[in-house]
Amino acid sequence: MEIGIIGIGAIGGTIARKLAEKGHFVKVANSRGKDSVKEFANEIGGHPSDLNEISDNTEVLIISVPYGAIESIPKDVFTKLPSDAIVVDTGNYYPEMRDDDIEGLGNGEVESLWLSKHIGRPVIKAFNTLLAYSLSEFGKENGEDGRLAMQVAGDDEAKKEIVMNLVDQCGFDPYDAGTLDESWKMQPTSAGYCCDYTIDELKSIKEKSTQTPESVAENRAKVMGNFADLTGGDFSHENVIRMNRKYNI
Repeated sequence: MEIGIIGIGAIGGTIARKLAEKGHFVKVANSRGKDSVKEFANEIGGHPSDLNEISDNTEVLIISVPYGAIESIPKDVFTKLPSDAIVVDTGNYYPEMRDDDIEGLGNGEVESLWLSKHIGRPVIKAFNTLLAYSLSEFGKENGEDGRLAMQVAGDDEAKKEIVMNLVDQCGFDPYDAGTLDESWKMQPTSAGYCCDYTIDELKSIKEKSTQTPESVAENRAKVMGNFADLTGGDFSHENVIRMNRKYNI
């Protein structure tokens, strides 16, 4: 497939690398222009692009920038996309740790619905429920024991299936998290969020959870607002996973 990726940080860059390794035609871009992504594109066997051409002939466009940076993406990136192209949202909103306040987000609102309305395109939510280290290091081939699950949500079943297949190619068991309206269930500090669960473990946690959109927002404020205290200052991957499993239920 011809895949465009905007943002080559810890998440977007890892997705680009993995999909290029699977033989996809991967184009990468950011707000700083083609020269700024050329070295990375060459390293992974991808293709440097810019925001003026990232949409050309693109079948899947993956957005991997903070929500506060969405304004830096020109609107014609989305209007120029082929009508049947898939837009994937990998974003997470962290007003307590990283992001400035954004009107319409943070109090139980569905983040991907906000993004969809903002860009004027339907989106599929994916690649946001594993830590960057897990995404980079813990992928396994289909059928291997201990393979981690990755949540995916969206309204178009055919497009969601395509994204779930890309998740599988990246080394994770895709877990159907429902419609875009329901994607609050995969926002920060929701049940199973960034917990490194297998698909059976994730399914069990989800079925037991009594969370609501509002309680997820409250949990995020508590966990992210007190992150250093809750981790005891130990930000190792293992300890963060341990904390997430305690609170994201």
